[in-house]
Amino acid sequence: MNGTVDPALLGGLWRTHETGVRVCAPGRLHLGFLDPAATLGRRFGSLGLVIDGFETIVELRPAKRDAHSGADAAAVAELPRALAHLEALRTATGRREPVHLHLAATLPAHAGLGSGTQLALAVGRAFASLWQLPLTSLDTARITGRGLRSGVGIAGFDQGGLLLDGGPAPDGRVAPLLARVELPDTWAVLLALDPRLPGLSGAEEKAALARLTPLPREHSAQICHEVLMRVLPGAAEADFAPFAAGIGQVQRLLGAHFAPAQHGRAYASAAVGRLFDGIAARGGAAVGQSSWGPTGFALLPCASAADDAIATARAHDQLDPELQLHVVRPRNHGAVVTPCDGPAPT
Repeated sequence: MNGTVDPALLGGLWRTHETGVRVCAPGRLHLGFLDPAATLGRRFGSLGLVIDGFETIVELRPAKRDAHSGADAAAVAELPRALAHLEALRTATGRREPVHLHLAATLPAHAGLGSGTQLALAVGRAFASLWQLPLTSLDTARITGRGLRSGVGIAGFDQGGLLLDGGPAPDGRVAPLLARVELPDTWAVLLALDPRLPGLSGAEEKAALARLTPLPREHSAQICHEVLMRVLPGAAEADFAPFAAGIGQVQRLLGAHFAPAQHGRAYASAAVGRLFDGIAARGGAAVGQSSWGPTGFALLPCASAADDAIATARAHDQLDPELQLHVVRPRNHGAVVTPCDGPAPT
């Protein structure tokens, strides 16, 4: 299995009857599709970035009888999804020993941070580690129905970094990872979350995609060019200017394309759009929306630039007080797996 694993879990040193397992899975930004309508021959293709500061944390322990718990209201709300993933894994593997599943933390649901995929993969990794099963992240994604359009959440769980996938195969196989680049940890990501509305997901997302006019072939070609010749080289050489310029152009093209599904806006949240339009106008940052939002982002060369952007936006009355702001860093590693001792939380 990929990802970071505590050495105590290796070499048969870990006893399932003595301890449980904790999996900390990172959030990710979906920076855009390459060709959502397959005008160049293969549908979707995704660019994504794994970030620090946001995690889903799943703990799984052997128990005398099945039980579950959540650390807070948000975690409790995610328990039905987690338990559904657990049941799918049990059905696929035949392992039905009783467990206590505890959600110690969860990514904000339907906010553009990959909460659904990270929850499924975290439950799968905990389940596989607890019973020492040879399940990969791809196995878990197949069992739980994740990765149908984008593979960056799966690759991000395993490896972290800036990720590019080639879109799902025509036969439904998960999108292959084409490129992975580690970003400098001095670069910063300013996030703005709007808790007042969720991003599209599930049936609503499928319906919105079906209603959109296909992205023109020339726009898909331009996005591919931006990613291949500015975003990836800029990331590989730690050269922020071309990296940011490429991301910015990708987001402008996709923002216009998805606007009809977002009340005519490039951003699902008008407040998020006002903030990042102002940051973009002042230059020096790449701005956009992750997936269907409502989370928006600004990629900046350092944390102090992010702080300055916030201060300037506040001074220009462009910062809605209801927005939740976070300054985080790119994360160049995936999920972390460790033992968790002690009794299960009640």
